Amino acid sequence: MQQRRYCRGRNFRRAINIEELRRVAHRCMPRFAVEYLEGGAEDEITLRRNRSIFEQITFLPRTLVDVGQRDLSTELFDARVGAPLVVAPTALNGMLRHGADFALAKAARAAGIPFTLGTLGTARIEDLVAQVGGSIWFQMYNMRDREFWKGLVKRADSAGCQALVITSDVPVYGNREWDARNYVATAQLSLRSKLEVLRHPRWLLDVMVRHGQPCFENLTEVLPKGDTRAVKGAQYVTQQLDPTLSWNDIRVLRDLWPRVLLVKGIMTVEDARRALEIGADGIVLSNHGGRQLDSSISPMEVLPEVAAAVGNRLTILIDSGFRRGTDVAKALALGAKAVMIGRSTLYGVAAGGEAGASHALDILRKELDRTLALLGCTSVSELGPHLVQFHRSC
Repeated sequence: MQQRRYCRGRNFRRAINIEELRRVAHRCMPRFAVEYLEGGAEDEITLRRNRSIFEQITFLPRTLVDVGQRDLSTELFDARVGAPLVVAPTALNGMLRHGADFALAKAARAAGIPFTLGTLGTARIEDLVAQVGGSIWFQMYNMRDREFWKGLVKRADSAGCQALVITSDVPVYGNREWDARNYVATAQLSLRSKLEVLRHPRWLLDVMVRHGQPCFENLTEVLPKGDTRAVKGAQYVTQQLDPTLSWNDIRVLRDLWPRVLLVKGIMTVEDARRALEIGADGIVLSNHGGRQLDSSISPMEVLPEVAAAVGNRLTILIDSGFRRGTDVAKALALGAKAVMIGRSTLYGVAAGGEAGASHALDILRKELDRTLALLGCTSVSELGPHLVQFHRSC
């Protein structure tokens, strides 16, 4: 078999798929930033499984169907979105490129899909909503300071965020051993990593010199001395994760939050049912992109069972490992309503800012559209389990 060729250089517009865009992004960043973006927990078994699982799901295409007109749009929480995609919440995006959260949000707005700002994002909630508009969701971690936690909810509400996503699978920080290769202490780069940064002057000028170190803009009230810089903030945040988060806290959130509430990190039917019982509007099947518990199953493996149990009463989203439009089609066929896209759009923003993020979304949209046609479908609503086979490995 001939070895595959990929585009070279830093021109993200030449990338014809997400893997090529990923390679372009790698060339634009120092190694510590690349490992932050790509790394998983421990031996990265979960990280690899998130990709390999898609090889176990094959299509059963229909033919001789008129697919001359196709529609990627769908209803998501009573709103029409341009595609069954949501830009996932991710942390410290400003370390990849200055203004990355704004760039991602603008790309999402242009595509007609929601963008999710994370608690550990580098854009202030109020500024992002006011300056970008579109459909903005807000994601929360389980902070020990419950009053601050509730204050974030009120801020997101007042700003006009349309959905609140509570991440449930980080009672403690995952064992991400790649940290040890680049840091001598929490958020303190090793000398070798600092020297390697000098090989990326464009990144250094954009991220660190012109605008100053990226900051956790939504944590000003709780960071020591109000120092929001990522170097200081990262250490504090890891200490403030609260392992006592429980379903009772989710009930409190449900009472506080007036609009769409999603619980992210669900991986079992039992937890999906609990989310339904406490009044969540949706769940995100997720193993945190392979960054928390190693040797975990992929969300795709539990999706059919969860969809059968609660899919007619609860909106199911899914993330972890999606790189192709065919991956998205498989998730929709097995019962997901939409897919949260994380690393794929981060590759785009790292390689080309807003235009790069838009390019990533355009790649996925075109692949999904082509997949619909080849399956004999004219809309995403026609995707279903009759079009796929799941070949479960032993």
